[in-house]
Amino acid sequence: MARKRTPNCPAEYTLSVIGGRWKVLILFQLSQATRRFSELQRMLHGITQKMLTQQLRELEHDGIVQRTVYPQVPPKVEYRLTPLGETLKPVVGAMCRWGVRHNPQGRDMGKPVKSSCGPRTAKRKEGVTRSPAVKEPRRASSPLEST
Repeated sequence: MARKRTPNCPAEYTLSVIGGRWKVLILFQLSQATRRFSELQRMLHGITQKMLTQQLRELEHDGIVQRTVYPQVPPKVEYRLTPLGETLKPVVGAMCRWGVRHNPQGRDMGKPVKSSCGPRTAKRKEGVTRSPAVKEPRRASSPLEST
């Protein structure tokens, strides 16, 4: 069995906890509300039951997610962020803002980018566009204009 090596950098440690295809998306959904397994699976398009189970177990093992089982029939299981998991909200939020600002598919199209990261927007009437959530900084076209 291979031993996990100890990360030398704080960013590397963070990635060892939240890295991968699905963990940040799971954290985003749990930062919005407590969720049941089936809710998470519906929200995370393309994730398999096996992968969601594995990712939730890893997050639970790392103390990021709390799993609560209610003794009823049918069984009810809910997932929520722990206090340690709550400290990752600003990290996930910063990642979402960066994606809004720098995603080339979402730029200058006048419509939001489809994503599991962020609230779903309601359909709007034709011809009505939403202003961008993050404004681009104004760039000078020549060095003389910036003075």
